Amino acid sequence: MSVPQKITSLGKVVVVGGCGFLGHHIVKLILERLPASQISVLDLRTTANRQDSPTVSYHDGDISDLDAMQAFFAKTKPDVVIHTASPHFHLPAAVHDKVNVTGTKNLLKAAQDSGVKAFVYTSSASVVLGPHTELVNADETWPLVTGDAQPEYYTTTKAYAESAVLEANRTPTSFLTCAIRPAGIFGEGDIQVLPPMINTYRTGKNKFQIGENENLFDFTYVGNVAYGHLLAAQALLHTHRILPTVPLDSEKVDGEAFFITNGQPVYFWDFIRAVWHAAGDRTKLSQVWHLDKDFAYVIGTVMENLFWVLGKKPTLTRAQARYSTMHKYHSIKKANARLGYKPLVDLEEGIKRGVQYILDQDEKAAQKKGQ
Repeated sequence: MSVPQKITSLGKVVVVGGCGFLGHHIVKLILERLPASQISVLDLRTTANRQDSPTVSYHDGDISDLDAMQAFFAKTKPDVVIHTASPHFHLPAAVHDKVNVTGTKNLLKAAQDSGVKAFVYTSSASVVLGPHTELVNADETWPLVTGDAQPEYYTTTKAYAESAVLEANRTPTSFLTCAIRPAGIFGEGDIQVLPPMINTYRTGKNKFQIGENENLFDFTYVGNVAYGHLLAAQALLHTHRILPTVPLDSEKVDGEAFFITNGQPVYFWDFIRAVWHAAGDRTKLSQVWHLDKDFAYVIGTVMENLFWVLGKKPTLTRAQARYSTMHKYHSIKKANARLGYKPLVDLEEGIKRGVQYILDQDEKAAQKKGQ
């Protein structure tokens, strides 16, 4: 089986979480590259990031409600499901269970019952990251880290959901699944990567760094992640066409997970400084203070405990101290070989687009306030 090139439409596709950060970029890319597709966006609320297109419809729905999902799928009868919905990282554990685990299993059940051909799940590159592990060119052979071994409960639920998706592959035989593991998604509309970095610059906290900036880290432009999802959906449809034939292990996409990154691991603080520079920063390296990583970890511990008592979020946490000084980058050889994935937008251009989006939004807000 060669890398698929002839899928020109996804048919009827449901993008779950299609009004979210990644989801709406996927919808946009489908419209650009596979315009004959009929897109149904399913989200808890569909008021944001809507595309003005006659081929896109919007539907409010709660994926933790199995009956509602079965009714929706019975009505829309999709060929493809791309499931990007996930709660914010900092929400309570019960919410992560409800959405990531129960919600994903509900979608799988509804998809199986309604005859869906292809199911693509947005997992996380962090599912292989343990508390004492650094990721150096990590690939898909690395084991999942869950439960007590996984310090982030959110990541545990993403891993459980991924496992459920891959275990559901070919049950029935015509139901094909795979998982995409993006790393450090940023770009237009993100709320977790670029905005805090720019806020750090604007509040004058950009004149220090933790550690010696020797650790390589993966950041991934959102358009590239969206592209990875489209390639995965096309590959699953390609496999569906040749059923019951099973591809060679070296070509297999269904039942598999794939890391998707920019393929440009960068020194952690170099990325942040590039973001600050795009936002207007001209601080010289000679003006930057270096904070020892162990000392920063201690400070993070103290601040977490203090701010917990106050019911507030600290400006420095143990997780931030660790992430800013550890190696965390991945291999995309498997995605390249089996999906034909190559990043569409390089890191420099992605930073430029993402920061400019924030600057434009700020300008619009200022103009509106001044009216």
